[in-house]
Amino acid sequence: MTNASASRPFDDLDDEFDADLDFMPAAAPSPDADINPREPLQFTAPAGAPPPAGAVVAHPGLPMASGPGPAPGYNPVGELVAGASAAFAPQFSGLQNEVTVPRIAIHVFAERQDTLAAAERAGQDRRMSRATTQIRVGGIPGALDAYSHEPTPPLIIVECLEDPQALLWQVDRLAEVCDAGTKVVVIGATNDIILFRELMKRGVSEYLVAPVQPLQLIAAIGGLFSDPAQPFVGRSIAFVGARGGAGASSVAHNTAYAMSERIGANTVIVDYDLPFGTAGLDFNQDPLSGVADALGQPDRLDAVLLDRMMVRCTDKLSLFAAPATLDTDWDISPDAFEEVTARIRGTAPFVVLDLPHIWTGWMRKTLISADEVVVVATPDLASLRNAKNIIDLIRSGRPNDAPPRLVLNQVGVPGRPEIPAKDFGAALGIHPSLSIPFDAKLFGMAANNGQMILDAGARSKAAEAFQTLAQIVSRRELPMIAGPGKAPKGEQKSMFSGLFKKKT
Repeated sequence: MTNASASRPFDDLDDEFDADLDFMPAAAPSPDADINPREPLQFTAPAGAPPPAGAVVAHPGLPMASGPGPAPGYNPVGELVAGASAAFAPQFSGLQNEVTVPRIAIHVFAERQDTLAAAERAGQDRRMSRATTQIRVGGIPGALDAYSHEPTPPLIIVECLEDPQALLWQVDRLAEVCDAGTKVVVIGATNDIILFRELMKRGVSEYLVAPVQPLQLIAAIGGLFSDPAQPFVGRSIAFVGARGGAGASSVAHNTAYAMSERIGANTVIVDYDLPFGTAGLDFNQDPLSGVADALGQPDRLDAVLLDRMMVRCTDKLSLFAAPATLDTDWDISPDAFEEVTARIRGTAPFVVLDLPHIWTGWMRKTLISADEVVVVATPDLASLRNAKNIIDLIRSGRPNDAPPRLVLNQVGVPGRPEIPAKDFGAALGIHPSLSIPFDAKLFGMAANNGQMILDAGARSKAAEAFQTLAQIVSRRELPMIAGPGKAPKGEQKSMFSGLFKKKT
């Protein structure tokens, strides 16, 4: 595959950051050239230096591709990108949240201890909750012994640390005992493009180079069983209060409003506090019991029915309000909450879950399965104890995800002794992502008028805090302000714009 790049002028960036890019003209390919898009560029490290991580190594005993052009050289950019990816991986592990694994059986035959540990952690991941994973020791020989007298599952993951010739020979033997339709993922020790192609010719679905990480395994499995016709799935962001009165609902509603109005992302709020939900009041809406109707018939939900149940607050913000009535004992199964959340996630890029301060089976399941969790606490001892219990539970149930985000609300109440944010975060092992100052007049006026803080006090510190939190949980920046001068009322420049200065 060839890419022809035409030089073009670059627009000035609003954050005053200049990038110098040098383009090399693409050479015209010869008629006999290999245009396989899978083949990456090959780089060679300087003499005496070990090859960089992720470099493609030529197959032993086979010639390197030759031809006119400059001699191969070390690729420092590749190493920088690899280092940056490794540094940001723990923080942005949620990028794998779109991966879904169906209800299948998965057998893993590993040789390395770290591969066994990675497979075990992957099997415990929330994205793999529907799959059944069996982990065994023995590599391809162990798989041959097992499947000589039992059927093969939909997916087999085998590890082989032998040289490429021995690996191909063992894969050929494994193919003799595999049933039709079985997918095979091979984990090997050689980063070799020629070996990869030979495995693909033999019907292997994926080839990974050891050592592997749990999220790498999950992404590979999800990619094999992804359905192109599957509807879009947005990210779910769950807000939960560490104690009653912490203001989790207010934080959730104002953050969702900032995501829709300031960032411009379509957002849906789901109020799961069925008897006491306040989403309808906060947005000055009098909707029908949309979320209750959805929970009562989750198997009948489709795009048309969901649209009828939702209330559109703005062009980009919709609301699934709670009935807020005590006439019914809301005894609903956890599966119904899971099904309704999954259906609603197909309607918008971001779904904000406003969770009540209760503890039930569906609450536990919703917190663990959410793409992101925000724990809202006040700086007092009761919140500290409860927040620690919630965070410890989520950490144990989501071992491959980033920890929950902690937001301290109602900070600076006059005359109230408070735990400092630094000490609060140190006790939990999580630095607070945000502290929202106490402003009784502003919040009280907004609540009584059915307004959001961004409308009631656009230039307040609380409004700025909600805009910042919206950027954090959505991983998007505020639209840049074009042209010189100050930002309009209620608008803020990107929180990252100050990191870059124009070069002189």
